[in-house]
Amino acid sequence: MPQSLWGRLTIVMVVGVMLTQFVGNAFWAAQVKTESEAEVRASSQHLARSAASTIRYFLSLPVNYRSLVIQQFREMGGTRFFVNINKKPVTQEDFDDKGLAALAVRQVQNGIREDLPNTADIRVAFSWPADLRLAEDGSGISDVPDQWVQHILVTKPKPAPILVIQAELEPGNWLYLATLMPNPYFLESNNPFAGDRVLLQVLTLAAVLVLSILVVRWITRPLAALSEAAEAFGQGERMPALPETGSREFVNTARAFSAMRERIQRYIEDRERLFVSISHDLRTPIMRLKLRAELLDDEALSVEFHDDLDELDMMVKGALQCVKDSDIHENPTEIRLDALISRMVRGVSLAGHEIAFAESGLSVIAKPLALKRAIGNLIDNALHYGKQVEIRVFQEAGKIAIQVRDHGPGVPEEALKSLFEPYVRLEHGRHQNTLGMGLGLAIARDIAHSHQGELVLANAVDGGFVATILLAAQGQPDPTSGNIA
Repeated sequence: MPQSLWGRLTIVMVVGVMLTQFVGNAFWAAQVKTESEAEVRASSQHLARSAASTIRYFLSLPVNYRSLVIQQFREMGGTRFFVNINKKPVTQEDFDDKGLAALAVRQVQNGIREDLPNTADIRVAFSWPADLRLAEDGSGISDVPDQWVQHILVTKPKPAPILVIQAELEPGNWLYLATLMPNPYFLESNNPFAGDRVLLQVLTLAAVLVLSILVVRWITRPLAALSEAAEAFGQGERMPALPETGSREFVNTARAFSAMRERIQRYIEDRERLFVSISHDLRTPIMRLKLRAELLDDEALSVEFHDDLDELDMMVKGALQCVKDSDIHENPTEIRLDALISRMVRGVSLAGHEIAFAESGLSVIAKPLALKRAIGNLIDNALHYGKQVEIRVFQEAGKIAIQVRDHGPGVPEEALKSLFEPYVRLEHGRHQNTLGMGLGLAIARDIAHSHQGELVLANAVDGGFVATILLAAQGQPDPTSGNIA
């Protein structure tokens, strides 16, 4: 099934219409067949009685008079049957229809036998005008004068099947009757898929499908606008208010989304103001406490006060940094990762650290400052805890992976899930990085989430720790990732 709602509704509508059309045609075909069979039975019975009357009439004539009567029929016209006398039955070509034609043959034959039970032999068959044989010598319609058959048999412009009835009057005398069914084109009435009917059904089906697809498109278009607005809002972009048009359900959804967006925006702004206010308000009492700690006579106690106050000051700064780093307002742009990471690697190398990076030639669509901050946090962690650092960039499964690996002691497996929690630091981390606050990985993950990506942490197989930022490849946003502003 398609992933989009428009695609799924279109499939459902098309399959539903096609299935309905198929079932409707099946019922219609069954009804047409039943009606056609009933019509053929009635008309065959009527034709059988007429043929039986004709046979009975010729049986009543002296043998020498029969040819004279046939000649009068041919000259006067207006008769229902083309009549001929043969010494033996004339064999006709096999008729290709085994449905209504076979039913008509059985009905006519049975009807004549009921009216003329003493008749020795009766043969009934259908033939097309081009294959019709009128006499035992094999002569056809084209071999006799037109006036003999033009008012009895239909040959132009559209030939109709001809019913041939042959009855044995006496040994060596066979009465030959050729005629049309009351409905000459009765075979076509049994075909619900005739050319004109099929064309009408195809045009009707095409019109219904086109209208269905247009209606589905019209219904789902506002949902696409809602999805784009939600994605843009998740990435921190400013979008105009959704138009309150369309169905009542969408209008209500658009209003609810707009209200939710305003509430979240107010919450983000209030949170930022709150942390800025807290940071500003706490600096003054912390400074006063530091001054008072200087006045303490007990030097050891004064040092302890200073250490606690420095730690409190660092926590306040860290909390403010966490808020600001997770909410960077800049526009996404195309970033050449080789250039970005190379500049960071050069800066680290100048500081005397051992770091390796191989260029990949890959680019991503991201916020430059935010992505640089996330990668920088991972590099700082790797330098603090592993010393030797390796950076790799590669593409895999439609995503760009930025992998930072150190060759340190790694992390216990049970502690991996807790690394993203603020202010959580492992025991060896406290000794190796006394100034850290445990916010770097949380900030990096929030930045990855804001790009619809993910930060994956794992221990390397041959030792060390690996942190990988996964981002959608250029122009391919990942719809499965969450949006965290």
